[in-house]
Amino acid sequence: MDTDLAAIRGILAITPARWRNLAENVADELLAQPPRAGEWSAVDCLRHAIATEREVFPMRVRQILAGEDFAAFDPDAAGAQAPANNAVELAASFAQMRVKSPELFDKLTPEQLSRTAQHPALGTVTLGELINDWAAHDLMRLVQAERSLMQPFIAALGPWRSYFTDHIA
Repeated sequence: MDTDLAAIRGILAITPARWRNLAENVADELLAQPPRAGEWSAVDCLRHAIATEREVFPMRVRQILAGEDFAAFDPDAAGAQAPANNAVELAASFAQMRVKSPELFDKLTPEQLSRTAQHPALGTVTLGELINDWAAHDLMRLVQAERSLMQPFIAALGPWRSYFTDHIA
């Protein structure tokens, strides 16, 4: 798959609802529990999603279109800046921020997808690659959050635990 803007918009459109569903239906204690020491909990993943929505993806799309390179982004420092609200409030904040992001795709042309910028760690990247990263990143953080949420249940599986070896933290 190259850069399928409709597919990417679809992923970006469903992400806020998935976060909201988790936040509204899973206990705050479970959402805040990391799978292991030093790893992100589900709510940490949500804080990170907010940080990247605020500081990374929309901003970098605009930067590439303006012919500018990227500044470095520290995900641990940025996630810590997200408000310490409960998960429902964080999910609502993410949804509110996400409303405007897909509008960035409305006027993109296929030619613009090949525009480049310098990424501090990766070197030259294209707008098409960045936009694909945005969709993959949304899904990756949801998977990471759900993997974190699985851990207490996996620990109590008994003989079924062997079916979940790919998901044990």
